[in-house]
Amino acid sequence: MSIESVKAHFRQWDKEQDVMEFDTSSATVDLAAETIGVIPARIAKTLSFRGEGEKALLIVAAGDAKIDNKKFRHTFGFKARMLTPEEVLEQTGHAIGGVCPFGLKNELDVYLDVSMKRFDTLFPACGSTNSAIELTNEEIYRYSYAKEWVDVCKGWEESEQEEKVS
Repeated sequence: MSIESVKAHFRQWDKEQDVMEFDTSSATVDLAAETIGVIPARIAKTLSFRGEGEKALLIVAAGDAKIDNKKFRHTFGFKARMLTPEEVLEQTGHAIGGVCPFGLKNELDVYLDVSMKRFDTLFPACGSTNSAIELTNEEIYRYSYAKEWVDVCKGWEESEQEEKVS
């Protein structure tokens, strides 16, 4: 019932009706992009890592971004280690394919990667493998109770540079 916790989360801003549910899977960046009809980079993916102690930390990044281990270590002071699917469900209340920073089971630290800032709106999942919501960066920041913007990803700058050159 993870999508229900996300809808309940959005209710406080009267946004629960903006959660989109699809007949097809949106469980991966590519599937979500195809289902919604946008480029993969505009899918806001939520990545789950081991934080300090028992608590996970979440990074929300553009769909074409990958974690840069050096930047991650520099920013957080420890090595980037992703959670197992079981740990993700236990920590967030959301199964892989629907993980998002909204309606979380536990209070977790959420960080937003700067890779998303090049878009006016993005589409994060909403707790299920067939859901999403269109939000601005400011809305993602506010609704996820993000701690701060970070620069811990790679891969997206290169594609941005190539676009400028061509």
